[in-house]
Amino acid sequence: MHGMMMNQPLSIMEILRYASGAHPGAGIVSVRTEGDIHRETYAEAYARGAQLAHGLDALGIGRGDRVATLAWNGYRHFEIYYGVSGMGAVCHTINPRLSAEQMLYIIGHAEDKVLCVDLTFVPLIEALSEHLPRNLKIVVLTDRAHMPDSRLDLLCYEEILAGKPDTYDWPHLDEQTAAALCYTSGTTGHPKGALYTHRSTVMHAMTVAITLNKSLKEGAKILPVVPLFHVNAWGLPYAAPLAGATLVMPGPKLDGASLYDLMEAEGVTSAWGVPTVWMGLRAEIEKRGRPPKGFEQVMVGGSAAPRSMIEGFEKDGIDVCHAWGMTEMSPVGTHGQLSEPMKALPWDEQMRLKSLQGRRLFGVEMKIVDEQGAPLPHDGTAMGELFVRGNTVVSGYFNNPEASDKALDSEGWFGTGDVATINDHGFLSIQDRSKDLIKSGGEWISSIDLENIVMACPKVASCAVIAVAHPKWDERPLLIVVPKGDEKPTLEELHELLLESVAKWQLPDALEFVQELPLTATGKVSKLTLRKQFEGYQLPDAD
Repeated sequence: MHGMMMNQPLSIMEILRYASGAHPGAGIVSVRTEGDIHRETYAEAYARGAQLAHGLDALGIGRGDRVATLAWNGYRHFEIYYGVSGMGAVCHTINPRLSAEQMLYIIGHAEDKVLCVDLTFVPLIEALSEHLPRNLKIVVLTDRAHMPDSRLDLLCYEEILAGKPDTYDWPHLDEQTAAALCYTSGTTGHPKGALYTHRSTVMHAMTVAITLNKSLKEGAKILPVVPLFHVNAWGLPYAAPLAGATLVMPGPKLDGASLYDLMEAEGVTSAWGVPTVWMGLRAEIEKRGRPPKGFEQVMVGGSAAPRSMIEGFEKDGIDVCHAWGMTEMSPVGTHGQLSEPMKALPWDEQMRLKSLQGRRLFGVEMKIVDEQGAPLPHDGTAMGELFVRGNTVVSGYFNNPEASDKALDSEGWFGTGDVATINDHGFLSIQDRSKDLIKSGGEWISSIDLENIVMACPKVASCAVIAVAHPKWDERPLLIVVPKGDEKPTLEELHELLLESVAKWQLPDALEFVQELPLTATGKVSKLTLRKQFEGYQLPDAD
């Protein structure tokens, strides 16, 4: 029997239309590349999104065409998100930190028709210009007065909008229409594209807004330090207007002092980003002796947050919520908010739980399996590869049948490549990427565990653990440390610290110091680069 209900397709544009009426006081505050602060309401963004759609019509952009961005977090980037998806085209965000080779591959593979760039990235595009598709139109996200001198034929964003009607007859799209495209740079081979639909994006926004309700509430001021080019800033451009929260866009300056000043000036209530950024903010808070006024919550994801950092924020009265997800999951899969009963636990136990990756969101199912694919118990100790499925998880990769075939198991679950445990409370603990686990004498050692403990040493600024070959044990852990000051920690000191939490056989065999750790395009430590750097490393006495 079918229910007697209307079936209205879920639509991204409906979010902004709703916000412009329901949350008239909310909107977007942006630190512009031009140097000033710009403010607009969601209603104004909705009107400018309409002007943009008319402008793109005039440039010949049609249904399903890809419009790419190479831009910081700001209101124009936000307008592109909505105007492009709303007209039935696809918003394709590109990470400017990718190598030239990867960037050209992605632009070619996506067959982008238009590329919208911030002023900062014009030189980057000029350097690549000979290899770009001939018919690619390049739009600079600025006004006529700030247009750069360039040998390239550049269009001006504000001129594309100027004089256009501020309403648009938004098409009624099937909710399975593609809306956004985001490439994930795997450790091997070419980047692979995750193509999101209107349906998956709206479902994700609704789930995130309900689950992360401490951050996402009417009147909140949210700072996305996570870039709009890193899986749609974890869904914030969609979830924030839905909830009635204002987005405070930081532009290009993401150092501790710039973030602190912006947060203080704008009364930011929650900030979202990767651990490397929060280390800079922690240092700034310590320098100034207090957190920014009104600051309540840090959302941290992208890589594991060290417990020492979580405790630092929590001691200042700032709630830390650890989340985990993937580009292929739109991206949020789990969140670290404690359930009501957990808030009654001793502080130490709460901190231990907060340093795990958290519990699943509604609509995301998780299972862990052994090497034969058989499901393992959720008892907190069984460790296996994590598989996920749900309305916001990809079923394959954009125009990539080969990678798509490998992505799902026989039951239609997506293989994350992460090795994890899940406990009886449903708390996920990512032990490692399967390729970063260290296999010593047939036993697994988690590099993440060791790194998080070493980070608690005051002499350590950052660190990484990688596997190096060993004649007897197959692999052993090597610890690589960026020291904080002039006084370097000794391996013995760090062993003492580690022995409080790990078994003796898991201790790193050697310690090396570096000035900085290599980072990937999304701000994670590049283990791949480190493994190349320390290839053939001889451990002190291989016994």
